[in-house]
Amino acid sequence: MYNVQLLDNEKNMNQAVIVDSLRTGLAKSYRGGFNQTRADDMTAHLINTLLEKHPQVEPDMVEDVILGCGYPEGSQGSNIARTSAVLSNLPVSVGGTTVNRFCSSGLQTVAMAATQIQSGFADCIMAGGVESISTTQPNNINMFMFENEKLKEKKPGIYHAMGDTAETVAKRYNVTRESQDEYALSSQERCAAAQNAGIYNDEIVPMKTMMKVIDKETGEESEVETIVDGDNCNRPDTNIEGLSSLKPVFDPENGTVTAGNSSQLSDGSSVTLVMSEKKAEQLGLEPLAYFRGFSVVGCEPDEMGIGPIYAIPKLLESAGISQDDVDLWELNEAFASQVVYIRDHLGLPSDILNVNGGSIAIGHPFGMTGSRLVGCLTRELIRRKAKYGVVTMCVGGGQGAAGLFESIQ
Repeated sequence: MYNVQLLDNEKNMNQAVIVDSLRTGLAKSYRGGFNQTRADDMTAHLINTLLEKHPQVEPDMVEDVILGCGYPEGSQGSNIARTSAVLSNLPVSVGGTTVNRFCSSGLQTVAMAATQIQSGFADCIMAGGVESISTTQPNNINMFMFENEKLKEKKPGIYHAMGDTAETVAKRYNVTRESQDEYALSSQERCAAAQNAGIYNDEIVPMKTMMKVIDKETGEESEVETIVDGDNCNRPDTNIEGLSSLKPVFDPENGTVTAGNSSQLSDGSSVTLVMSEKKAEQLGLEPLAYFRGFSVVGCEPDEMGIGPIYAIPKLLESAGISQDDVDLWELNEAFASQVVYIRDHLGLPSDILNVNGGSIAIGHPFGMTGSRLVGCLTRELIRRKAKYGVVTMCVGGGQGAAGLFESIQ
């Protein structure tokens, strides 16, 4: 009897849909338009814009704010999801919880919101992710300051900088410098093409900020008003000669990972509106996609970048589909070395992988990117009249995550 009830519950499970996903433009950390902007200010701005864009959604309909953050400390501490909610136009009755799965934090929150809705415990949740590297890590200090000596002895890679793990992947799996640079060039070219075509316009919310500027000649600091209304990390004039001339950063003598084939430090926020399909229909909303599944796995910490090779098969098996059924892949470009290896190991077709460029060109605010990719993927599925898309993330400390989405046509 118990098993029958479980099966009946599964049949009656609520459908979770992605109604919308908005984000800020991505600004260069320390040098860009968000270099003095708090993460909670960015996020509250997006929450308010979502409410304005969808007036059918009364503020008190939102039942929770779940926000991912790679480093929830300093100005990003004190439960930034709750502070962002209170700072916004949501009523004080709306709760907030902050989630940390490093670079997959933003994808994790979307999955958490969706499963809450599928289970019937909620109908409307705002999820997403944020990272202000400029205001949280002004001295670019070591991310892992408090090391457990026993753990360090057992698995030293868990405390390795991500760039070091990228070098490990390149060396261990023979990912050449040439293939990394070629991939990085492709990311820049696709990003530039997407920007020229206005692909990102409908997901970016402009934000007025006060930016700190340092005069290169005198060293004097000043503040200027600016508007961040697009991504300013990419380099559209990149060429293969320039990429090949860059020196390795993490292993100067024998390395292949450079600033050109790595994601760029950047600041930004993304908020995704997740609802039950029934609630969205009642409100007359037109969602972008269904949430169809999420998986997470662990892998060796010193090669954390390859986590998706384990998360993707697990996700597809649980969903009952194959790789051939997937029409679009968004594989976060933390480093070209890990993307190239995952692509080649799993046989992911280049023509449907990161079709509008990725973090190497656009930038990678750690906790924000997963949510950004949900918005990017679901819109592209609609543009292509395609069905299934997968977002994947590698995760510091040795993890991989993947989420499956189905377009609503």
